[in-house]
Formats: sequence, structure tokens, C-alpha cells
Amino acid sequence: MHSQEFDVLTIGNAIVDVIAKVDEVFVAREKLVKGSMNLIDEARAEQLYAVMGPATEISGGSAGNTAAGIASFGGKAAYFGKVKDDQLGAIYAHDMKSIGVHFGTHKAASGPATARSFILVTPDGERTMNTYLGACVNLTAADMDRSVVEAAKVTYMEGYLYDKPEAKAAFREAAKIARAAGRLTSITLSDSFCVERHRDDWLDLIKSSIDIVFANESEIKTLYKTQNFDGAVTAIHKDCPLAVLTRSEKGSLVVRGDERITVPAHPVEHVVDVTGAGDLFAAGFLFGYTHGKPLRQCAALGSLAAAEVISHTGARPEVNLLQLAQTNGLI
Repeated sequence: MHSQEFDVLTIGNAIVDVIAKVDEVFVAREKLVKGSMNLIDEARAEQLYAVMGPATEISGGSAGNTAAGIASFGGKAAYFGKVKDDQLGAIYAHDMKSIGVHFGTHKAASGPATARSFILVTPDGERTMNTYLGACVNLTAADMDRSVVEAAKVTYMEGYLYDKPEAKAAFREAAKIARAAGRLTSITLSDSFCVERHRDDWLDLIKSSIDIVFANESEIKTLYKTQNFDGAVTAIHKDCPLAVLTRSEKGSLVVRGDERITVPAHPVEHVVDVTGAGDLFAAGFLFGYTHGKPLRQCAALGSLAAAEVISHTGARPEVNLLQLAQTNGLI
């Protein structure tokens, strides 16, 4: 048995964000669609890296960002994600450990390189993303360290990971271990396109194996094939014990049984970069939840963390979230 108890174990795509400032000419010359997210292969990744100029490398990935947020609140977080035993893989592992997140997933010795997302920022603040998924999609059930899953109060799984059969098996294995140990399971729906691809599978998973669902308004409406938010709320309340639904500037709605708790968005003076807002909302909520806080307070902590991350470039918090929460009277 793992000796340490964790508040949250997050599972997802381990991706290093490589962020560079570029001009409009660069975007045109490289035939990129500005503001889009493209999947690229390893050869294109190497070619882009060679021509993009100075860059900042920071560990990312949706569930990785959530783990970073929980650690910033002072929570105990663990993370499962696949990297290769290469330079970027070493950077990823070092970054996670340096912020206090337990990261022990075995590095791949062969096969594709560590995943990276080239994030090209033009002077207007728009981000054009080119992502090479590499090693991260090769996470399997064998990477689900039973002792860590059993030691985590909540296991939180990232929808983006759910494309390969091996990853699906990993999710189900983690959920099975967690449930058998009397622990809770959680999933974030990640993206409306993910929901469309996996709709039936996810509905089955949510009904059978998930305790907490995180989704934004468009994801939950896609899951239930409805344009009506209230209809989606009614449906999820029947399928999952707890749903946390974010609605951008409209704040969030927490659904537990017949309870409906509406929490406003935390004010933000200047939105710089919305990347990571959902990841950090989940971090704040789960930190509060695993520390026995009322649901309204959990959602307020989520809103605070999301507001912090969208006020600057990059998807990881730049200030200590526990101190920020204390300053705002939320803890």
C-alpha cells in the first residue's frame, strides 16, 4: 500500500507546452490557421521547433494542470501520464515533482517522443496550437498503480485521453480499483468533440462508474443531445450523484440530487488567455471537496482558481492559490 494518502489523483495526457511569440508573417508562412488547434506528426514537430525561435517550455496537459492547481492550494496530488525517456520527458517529470505532485508513471524507453504542443502567440494575444501527441496516448491499464489509486480520495480522469482502446481500459481499471477501495471517481468531459466521439461510451461509464462529472455548458448539452441547458441538468442529475457545470462568465452550477447551487464567476479585470480555465476550476472544486468544504465554497474556490489562470499567459497558476483563497476570504 502506498504510504501517503492523496486528495486527488489525476490521469491524462502528459504534454509539454512550448510557447513562443511570433508575428503574423510567421503564421502565414507556415500555412497555419490562426487561432486553431492542429494535430501534427513528429517530423512536423521537429521542423516547427527548428524555425520558431526562442520558446518557453512548461509542463501542461489538462489533468496535469489540475494536479498543479491542487498542489498550489496545498492539497496532496498525484498524476498518471505517459512520457518518453527523453529531454522533454525529463522536463515534464521534473516540473511535476518540483511543484509537489507525485509523478511515478514509468517512462517509455522506445516508441514516440514525449508529447508537445507548440503554442504560437501573435501580438494580438491569439494562440495557434500545433500538438504532437506522441507518447502520451500510450498510457495503458498497466500504468494504473493500484497503491496510488487506492490512496487517493478522488481519481479524476481527463476526457481528452479517451481515444485509444488501451486508454479506455486504463480508465475502467482505475475506476474499478477506486470503487473497490471505497474511493470516489471523477471525469471531465474536456471538449464537445470528445463528447461526440464517445457519447454512448461515456454515458455508460458515468452511469456505472463515475461519482463526479465536470463539464462546461456546451459539453453537457452535447452529451444529452439538447440545446436546452435545463434539460441537460435534469438528465445528468439522474445519471450521476454530483455534476459540476461551468458556464464561463455566468459562473457555475453544482447539481447534487435535487440540490441546485449557482455560484457566480470570480471577477477578472483583464482576460489574457483562457487556456486552463476548466482545469483550474476543477482543481479548486476538488481541493475544497476533498477537504470537506460545502459545495458552494468548493465552486467559489474553482471560480477563483479559474480567474487567476485566465489573467495571464499559460495554463498553470502563477501565484500561490492557498494564499489567494485566504486573501479572498474563501478559506
